[in-house]
Amino acid sequence: MERPELKSCEVVIVGSGFAGSLLARILAVQGYDVVLLERGTHPRFAIGESSTPLANLSLQRLATRYGMADCYNLATHGRWLAHFPEIGRGLKRGFTYYRHHPDQPFANRGFDSERLLVAASPHDSLSDSHWLRADVDHHFVRQAIAVGVDYRDRVDLTSADVAPDAVRVSGTRNGAPFELRANFLIDASGPSGFLARQLSIPSGLEKTETRSALVFSHFDGVRLMKDVVPGMPEGPYPDDWAAVHHVIDEGWMYSLRFDDGVTSAGFLLTPTGIASLKSSATSDAATLWHAMIRRYPTLETAFAEATPLMPVSFLPAIQHRLTRAAGERWAMMPHAYAFVDPLFSTGIAWGLRAVERLALAFESAAPNRRVPDPDVLAHYDAALAAEADQIDRVVAGAYEAMAHFDLFVAQTMLYFATVSFAEVSQRLAPKESAAWNGFLGVGDPVLEPLPLEALRRLRRITQRRGEIGTSKERRDFTEWISQAIGPRNIAGLAEPARRNLYSVDFDVLVERHALLGMSRDQLLEGLPALRGMGPPARITSSRERGFCPLPGELLGRDLL
Repeated sequence: MERPELKSCEVVIVGSGFAGSLLARILAVQGYDVVLLERGTHPRFAIGESSTPLANLSLQRLATRYGMADCYNLATHGRWLAHFPEIGRGLKRGFTYYRHHPDQPFANRGFDSERLLVAASPHDSLSDSHWLRADVDHHFVRQAIAVGVDYRDRVDLTSADVAPDAVRVSGTRNGAPFELRANFLIDASGPSGFLARQLSIPSGLEKTETRSALVFSHFDGVRLMKDVVPGMPEGPYPDDWAAVHHVIDEGWMYSLRFDDGVTSAGFLLTPTGIASLKSSATSDAATLWHAMIRRYPTLETAFAEATPLMPVSFLPAIQHRLTRAAGERWAMMPHAYAFVDPLFSTGIAWGLRAVERLALAFESAAPNRRVPDPDVLAHYDAALAAEADQIDRVVAGAYEAMAHFDLFVAQTMLYFATVSFAEVSQRLAPKESAAWNGFLGVGDPVLEPLPLEALRRLRRITQRRGEIGTSKERRDFTEWISQAIGPRNIAGLAEPARRNLYSVDFDVLVERHALLGMSRDQLLEGLPALRGMGPPARITSSRERGFCPLPGELLGRDLL
């Protein structure tokens, strides 16, 4: 029997998606000996493609703290195009929603259409991007290798032993056995992946309300909605250059257009939605896809000449949740720990927030231990648990509200009020400790309770899935949302006069300066940075900058 190759290192990271590769690179920059393990090879397809302003703020903070200029340049669509035109991406100006009804074309009723546009940036150069993950993940792997990460692909892991003094990981690469001895193990693989199996971590899926299946692919030849439904009132940005959501009776469909014309599209279908289809329509992924497209005439027109660039795939259940995200000598990235649904594009932002947190945790490690403090890991674990709950409540409420568009629009205002307040706060008063701010309103006394209360109210209105309540009940819910988000509504959301077309409105922001705890003059002083007119960030090398461990209170010890 062949003897395994033996190697000692400080950190083993399993999974080389963007989160695993970025964290490996940062730890190497900090001086850690890191091994990054990958089951497959790059470039490779991955879903989870839509970035957001909070994700890009994390990228910028990582760039400036750890001397990674590429991360800074990938944080806006304009800089991405200027510096990395070879890496695939799509312009994402905001979030677009349409409500479709079976066997009926989308009804263009002007400003009374079932249509919602919420801008996330003031213009194209500052906008977010859809990430072509095959290109982006491959880029981050190459950058990790360049700073000394020991990257190994085509790896099949067989066991992991987490002991009080060390971690041992065994596996094979191209059939040859190896064994790694490390101080710490990070699972950045997929749903309930390697570490969950090795440590027998129980499922916590019963805590997740949302349930959906996914049928998806990448397509060429998808028509723009502006061409399929001409004459819609002008919005704050072109409808199609966004994360486009088609809300349907069975769930919803996403459509993400890349700059080269390729479209990533997928249906998220509820159990009730799938059950409503004929069994012949669900016999295989391609049949299910075409059955859904044919059910909605406007979507059928948009995809009439579309060609899938890979086989259509079907995932019957995309939710997963574990009962723990960290322990002594190990931690999980969010996607390995829990996933809810792509509605509201939380995946990339949440993953990058975890990269920041673990990077800071290692940075502050005692020199004689070289692993994160147990108290910090405990707070990391608690933070991810609270944030998984929060994401689920926001998404579950949106699914509950989909039966009637005015309820759905009101529910989205919870999300947009939360993230716009967080984004502007972080841009105007940047702090390195922002990584430990609770994601999606966790820890905010105004925002944190709202998703659970909204879900409770929606269920009281809908009674059961498919019912929509009376018009008065729906109006009361909309008014409650408007009042509830008021103390954090710096973006002028939930205002009927806007006709569901929300631009980035700096005048409203200045008018509501007090909500940010700032004077009018203080806010005016910060406006150039929000408009993209401030000086570019100075990206220093790690040697030039040096590292100053942050005090414990900035590492999440007072997070919850």
